[in-house]
Amino acid sequence: MCCWIRMASERRRRLSDYCRFALHFSLVLIFGNQTLAELRYSIQEEMKEGTLVGNVAKDLGLDKTSLTDRRLRVVSGSKDAFFEVNPDNGALQIRKKIDREELCQGSGACLMELKVLVENPLEIHYVVVEITDVNDHSPSFSEREQQFQIFEHASPGTRYELHAAHDPDAGINSIRTYTLTSNDHFEIETSQSDEDKIPFLVLKKPLDREKNDKHLIFVTAVDGGKPQRSGTLNVSIIILDINDNPPIFSQDTYQIEIYENVPVGSAVTTVSAIDPDEGPNGEIEYSLSKTLARKVYEIFDLNSLSGQIKLKGVLDFEESEIYKLDVEASDKGTPPLTSRCRVTVKIKDVNDNPPEIEVTSLSNTVSEDSKPGTVISLISVTDRDSGLNGKIISSITNEVTFELKPSYKENIYSVVTKGFLDREEVSHYEITIKATDSGEPPLSTLKTLNIQILDVNDNSPQFSQNPLQFYLSENNVAGTSLFCVSATDKDVNENAAIFYHIARGNYVTSFLNINSETGDILALKSFDFETLKTFQFQVVASDSGTPSLSSNVTVNVFILDQNDNAPVILYPVSSNGSAEGVEEIPRNVNAGHLVTKVRAYDADIGYNGWLLFSLQQVTDHSLFGLDRYTGQIRTLRSFTETDEAEHKLLILVKDNGNVSLSATATVVVKLVEPKEAFAASDVKSSAKDEEGTDVTFYLMITLGSVSVLFLISIIVLIAMQCSKTTDYTSKYLQEANYDGTLCHSIQYRSGEKRYMLVGPRMSIGSTIVPGSHANTLVLPDRRRGSGEVRHLKQSFIKHGYKHTVNEQRNT
Repeated sequence: MCCWIRMASERRRRLSDYCRFALHFSLVLIFGNQTLAELRYSIQEEMKEGTLVGNVAKDLGLDKTSLTDRRLRVVSGSKDAFFEVNPDNGALQIRKKIDREELCQGSGACLMELKVLVENPLEIHYVVVEITDVNDHSPSFSEREQQFQIFEHASPGTRYELHAAHDPDAGINSIRTYTLTSNDHFEIETSQSDEDKIPFLVLKKPLDREKNDKHLIFVTAVDGGKPQRSGTLNVSIIILDINDNPPIFSQDTYQIEIYENVPVGSAVTTVSAIDPDEGPNGEIEYSLSKTLARKVYEIFDLNSLSGQIKLKGVLDFEESEIYKLDVEASDKGTPPLTSRCRVTVKIKDVNDNPPEIEVTSLSNTVSEDSKPGTVISLISVTDRDSGLNGKIISSITNEVTFELKPSYKENIYSVVTKGFLDREEVSHYEITIKATDSGEPPLSTLKTLNIQILDVNDNSPQFSQNPLQFYLSENNVAGTSLFCVSATDKDVNENAAIFYHIARGNYVTSFLNINSETGDILALKSFDFETLKTFQFQVVASDSGTPSLSSNVTVNVFILDQNDNAPVILYPVSSNGSAEGVEEIPRNVNAGHLVTKVRAYDADIGYNGWLLFSLQQVTDHSLFGLDRYTGQIRTLRSFTETDEAEHKLLILVKDNGNVSLSATATVVVKLVEPKEAFAASDVKSSAKDEEGTDVTFYLMITLGSVSVLFLISIIVLIAMQCSKTTDYTSKYLQEANYDGTLCHSIQYRSGEKRYMLVGPRMSIGSTIVPGSHANTLVLPDRRRGSGEVRHLKQSFIKHGYKHTVNEQRNT
């Protein structure tokens, strides 16, 4: 129908062109000189721009020299001007490329009418340009493919209309014939309809779908141009069939092997069946048989269209090593036809199971006195994999005093001790057992056993040092804690609970007590240095284990002196016991004459017993002088006649304690003539003998007391020396020098150090021990270097005693 409409349109266009030409011819006849002439040219389409069509000025007989003045030009009423006139030479040229198929459709003549206008005088000329066709278009089909469905029992001679081709070119360049590719069943025929040729496909031989269910042929439309152009149509012919064939599987049995670690969603295999039929008769659907085990439906999924079997569950070799699937294939014919095949899936083991360690028997505690080889646990090791993947090697990974001992049965072990245990060194063990299989890659499992070592009472209490030394000041408050002894026990709990007591047979229990739990030593009385200077005892520390273990420590206690005794005047002493005396001296004595000597005693030692003398009152300071260290009273000058006959001297005696104590003595000095003094000396001799007897008596009592104390101390020290196991010696030495002042100097040794409780008479070079009591000195050991002596001396000076050496040297 479209072709008939297109041909009618072309006829109407050609008729219009003829009418227009006739009209132009009439106008020329009517207007005469205004419409002078009509020119006709012919050119091919698709010419280049600027191509010369003809010389209008020459053909019209116009003067070329006046063309510019007369304004020769082409007047076109259309929007697109395809031609133009060169105003210089009057040549008609192509201004724009012309496509005949766009301007004139159909096979008729394609004419273009141009108006050429000149002025002075005004003239209009008509130019007709015929556009001739060139074969620049190939035949084309509206669709590139065309499909037919033909039943295989169709009769030969049946016609099937094909799509007609179209060629915009005209005349001989239009379509001339249709051709068909060589085949056994079809041929082509054409039918003329006006100017168009309609092709038909004609069946010339019966079809057999079982031999060939589809035919593909090519229809070619060829035009008459030179060279010829053509277009092609793909024709598909599908042969329709009936359901007379069941599906057929490519294999009756499929054997598949896959590893158990194949991820879910992976394709296992694809079953394939074919059905020679077509359409619904040849469409196949796959399904699993309804008689399979439930586990098969949980693990495998079958695509009903493609036949692909996928995993939808996790495979586990240890659960099942093989699966058998019955697959059915059915077509969609009526009635449907069905066939069946068997798919056998064998699962291959991979090393996906680590070994498992099971503790069948475990003792979480073991006594530290257990012998080597003691069994503390039984373990079994298993692996669900098979072959090398299930072969296990077990070991203890960390360094402990335990080992794995294999049993007669494979993968059964006992954990035993391989050495002696000591809770005090290691109280807790973490035994790490590692089981590794032989797969690739190997898998391993760790198991930790926590073993607590039980304590036995194998450690006795220990003191930090032995012996212990303590220094106590006298006059302590009875009932207070003096010091504390402490011992430690490496055991725990009851085995480490320590109780203290003083060893039996020690006399100190009469004045000491000990707290059995804390080790605090309590004094039951106040100590007096003058009575007791040192004592020794042993403290026993016992634990609460069974049997109980104990150890003892020797405690040496040194009593430190305090300034609690005031000086005692020994001379002068009157008959009534007061410290008063009368001395008579000749008036003619010289300067430096010894008048008398004041004697005093202090029961304290060291600085507390170091006495100094001073004059508090004297009638004439120029006559008498007092030695501050010896107490000697001497004349400072000779007496004169003007000097008084009697002089009273008040003498103060004080010690050097932190809080100084003192006493006073009064000496009355009478000056007599030499003869009287000589006579009086006989009279006084008896009195002085009696007085001297009293003084001697007191001195004997004092020295006797000191001697007794000294002997007791020596005996105690000897006894302590014999009972000690450590290298400890104690020695007391009393200086016998007595020069107006009774001084005390007690020395003793402890280990490598020598100690000295000093009075005013100290050895030159002795120094105070840093941190000790002020009255306790360390005697420099000649075996040590001078550096230590200097250090001790500096420490002595630091404590304010640097005057001691010089003063004692003067004494």
